[in-house]
Amino acid sequence: MTLIKSISGIRGTIGGKPGDGFSPLDIVKFASAYAAWIIEQVSGGKTLPKNKRIKIVVGRDARISGEMVNNLVLGSLQGMGVDVVDVGLSTTPTVEIAVTEEKAHGGIILTASHNPKQWNALKLLNEKGEFISEKDGSEVLKMVEDESYVFADVNSLGKITKNDTYFKKHIDKILALSLVDVPAIKAAKFKVVIDCVNSTGGIVVPQLLEALGVENVIKLYCDPTGEFPHNPEPLPENLREIAKLVKKENAHLGIVVDPDVDRLALICEDGEMFGEEYTLVSVSEYVLNKRTPAEKAAEKKCNTVSNLSSTRALRDVTEKHGGKHFASAVGEVNVVKMMKETKAIIGGEGNGGIILPELHYGRDALVGIALFLSHLAKYGKTCSMLRSSYPDYHISKNKIELTPEMDVDKILEGIQIKYKKQPINNVDGVKIEFDKEWVHLRKSNTEPIVRIYCESESETTADNLAKKIMADIREFIKVQQIAIE
Repeated sequence: MTLIKSISGIRGTIGGKPGDGFSPLDIVKFASAYAAWIIEQVSGGKTLPKNKRIKIVVGRDARISGEMVNNLVLGSLQGMGVDVVDVGLSTTPTVEIAVTEEKAHGGIILTASHNPKQWNALKLLNEKGEFISEKDGSEVLKMVEDESYVFADVNSLGKITKNDTYFKKHIDKILALSLVDVPAIKAAKFKVVIDCVNSTGGIVVPQLLEALGVENVIKLYCDPTGEFPHNPEPLPENLREIAKLVKKENAHLGIVVDPDVDRLALICEDGEMFGEEYTLVSVSEYVLNKRTPAEKAAEKKCNTVSNLSSTRALRDVTEKHGGKHFASAVGEVNVVKMMKETKAIIGGEGNGGIILPELHYGRDALVGIALFLSHLAKYGKTCSMLRSSYPDYHISKNKIELTPEMDVDKILEGIQIKYKKQPINNVDGVKIEFDKEWVHLRKSNTEPIVRIYCESESETTADNLAKKIMADIREFIKVQQIAIE
């Protein structure tokens, strides 16, 4: 059994002893500590007046354990004297939007994202509907460890309100965006195959496509039972079935979302992967190209952000349109922070996560679908032709497992010294640039592993660069082992 407590929430596998697995007791403790933290943030450590009520939004994906976890979380929040808006089966971006619409003080999303069905998690939001910061997360963790929360008396228990209207509200907000061209999408008469991995995307993605005027939709795994038919992470090796179906049905496009609908993967009409990395690239190009002539002349509204491990193609496309690209540390909260600092008009991560500030600061596959279909409709050619219009980079992803006694920081420091003549970014691990190639080394926070990401215009070159860096790391490991002995 596995239980991981982190600054972004708690996640683990269902079952096991408390503290070892994602048990009911751990869920209650974490939800209660989060409520206590919210209360402290609102009250400033003082007693709240009787007419001041704390409100938290809760929503979940369709995992088998979702109902159980939902009941535990609702009861815990109610026991803390917090009023709850239960939006039921939902998506991560929909809950984020609901927090601000409800003027709530926070939100909890019950989802383990792309993890298999035995996993579940509590993801924590602030009053802006954004993931809580590292500092805030550390405070919540301390409250969990100290059990520094006090339940309400019988006269102060929270109330639960159910609200199932937020899918429609989310879709309406997307349709209201000037960037979303419904007439163009309707005129394109797209035939689309969707794979929603039997989670909540199976409810909302068809609703969105209907609202966008896509009439010919072939559904694959859209029954929200939580019985994932394949590994739910939208990687090429898990999408062979929909790829075959897209080609067989002569569809224009295949659309895949993960269980909580914050990641978007696309399949071209020929059954080939568009590439998760290129979801953000393509949508960003569309957004950059839609700026007004005045905005272009003034070079306004043209910054983009992705994390350090995402493809260079976004930088190329951004600079082509006269903008500036910024790279943040890995993690949605870090991308959002840099987007705000740089006033970026779009950003996200290379895992198919699109963040459009005009809608909200969170990865959102639904707005990604609407923007991509608008782009493809206006482009007027096939999906594969659109993909081939972008710089073609290849990322090689590898890792090296270390023994617990290894000093990972010292190994990374050695790599940094060895390549000190190259441009280096050490905001998050070590990223080294070699002209249009790069390597990014990051240590895991939970296990003795160094992850190695390399990108080049050639797949072979990317693999060879990874092998070279891995050989360098092994040399530093040998030096440490000799010193230990």
